[in-house]
Amino acid sequence: MAAAVVAAGWACARGALREAWRGFASVPVKGGCSLYSSLAWTFQTRSSLSVPWTGTVKQCRKSSFFNTLTADQLWKGALAETGVGVKKGRGKKKKKKLKKNLNRGQEIGEGRSGFLWPGLNAPVLQTGKVQELAQRKKEERERIETEIIQQRDTWEKKKKLKIKREGGWSGKCWGGIILDPPDPGPNGETYEDFETRVIEVRNVFCMKAKEGRKKSVRALVAVGNGKGAAGFAIGKAGDRTNALRKAKNKAISSLHFIELYQNHTIYHDISVKFKRTKIRMKKQNKGYGLHCHRAIITICRLIGIKDMYAKVTGSKNLINITRALFRGLTLQETHQQLANQKSLYVVEFREEQGPLPIVVALPEGTVREEPEPEDEVPNTKLEWREVKEAQGMLKSPWASVRRAAC
Repeated sequence: MAAAVVAAGWACARGALREAWRGFASVPVKGGCSLYSSLAWTFQTRSSLSVPWTGTVKQCRKSSFFNTLTADQLWKGALAETGVGVKKGRGKKKKKKLKKNLNRGQEIGEGRSGFLWPGLNAPVLQTGKVQELAQRKKEERERIETEIIQQRDTWEKKKKLKIKREGGWSGKCWGGIILDPPDPGPNGETYEDFETRVIEVRNVFCMKAKEGRKKSVRALVAVGNGKGAAGFAIGKAGDRTNALRKAKNKAISSLHFIELYQNHTIYHDISVKFKRTKIRMKKQNKGYGLHCHRAIITICRLIGIKDMYAKVTGSKNLINITRALFRGLTLQETHQQLANQKSLYVVEFREEQGPLPIVVALPEGTVREEPEPEDEVPNTKLEWREVKEAQGMLKSPWASVRRAAC
């Protein structure tokens, strides 16, 4: 009798599984995977067992190797981010594979069959009625499929799109290249009136314990609106595009305001030093132009300086030159500040006035009657080369050499 009951149970179970195979979802039953979630309902309605089935129903998709691991684990294996080869720095000169977002462009509920699932890719209520499961027409499905393919093609083209290089110092150099304005701020503010220029792009390397000699890109970018507001920043990333984007967005958040004399030059001569770099800047008249280092010319145009002479001595490191230039320009004193500090009139001698001085600033308080002490008079160091040029003593070393007639 017991054997007959067991045989009947097995027969009912096989019949239930066979019925379930015709149109339900997959569930695990006692450690195995069945393809249907309504197995409990089938046992109660299609079999002759009087006791209700109390098994647990759980979705299980461990049918292959790719379903057992997470996406991060699969990407680690595809990109070779772990292993002995990475620890020893092998393959560092090869082109690195990048992680892709395979879910980009995918929508929940959309598929080749074109079903409309209420709450996923279709509204639940429409005209006051609860929507039922429906299917799109063949023409609409083909149209949506072509739109997705075109969208993915545009994404691939954007990845391969190169930055348009305009206005650089030379053909192979990234210095002086014009970039797009910085990204909009958190409150929606835009920076369309700011011009962005690249000062330097270099490849830098860092030794890692697991990855070996790791390469990254360092970019120095300056921004300015041509009206005295300017800034600079350094961005570092794994590729050039992200490094430039980081640098320009960081530069717009650290702006300096620099005072301009008559909107074309600096207020006075400046001598500044940063590390091993020395810069001497001289105020010039209108029409003189910018006779400086090419990095200083680029930054001065962003600031709005049109006439200035600058001489760089010592280290020609572009980062040091940029820092020294901004330090000197932000520490300059206007005529009014100098007059208030000294409590004296500030006068200026110009060529059109001859020996007659022109008062350019008055002190806001009382004027000091006694003259300025000798200790306060700045000790300006003259360059011997400039003195020779002014006196006409500087000559070419080839001036007295006689050339033989050929």
